[in-house]
Amino acid sequence: MKVKQYKIRSEVWLYPGMAGWHFVSVDKKYSKEIKEKHGKVRRGFGSIPVDVTIGKTNWKTSIFPNKDGTYLMPLKASVRKKENIFKGDKITFTIKC
Repeated sequence: MKVKQYKIRSEVWLYPGMAGWHFVSVDKKYSKEIKEKHGKVRRGFGSIPVDVTIGKTNWKTSIFPNKDGTYLMPLKASVRKKENIFKGDKITFTIKC
């Protein structure tokens, strides 16, 4: 299958609870397309493996389905630190799947 690239802008939010995980959401339009085109390569919890770029930082991760039909992407602490990203920031990132 051909690799597809999605450029997304989203606000960073903090998962409620003690863990302090930061996430961004993939909008509904792209989430629907990703599910249709790449949903067959799912892993545990329905996640889809992706390559991500934020600024000068690239890494491999997975996006996870949310109850509202969108996908959620966790932001590693090392990436947030390197790219100076905080809760409430609007960031642009690219995912390839």
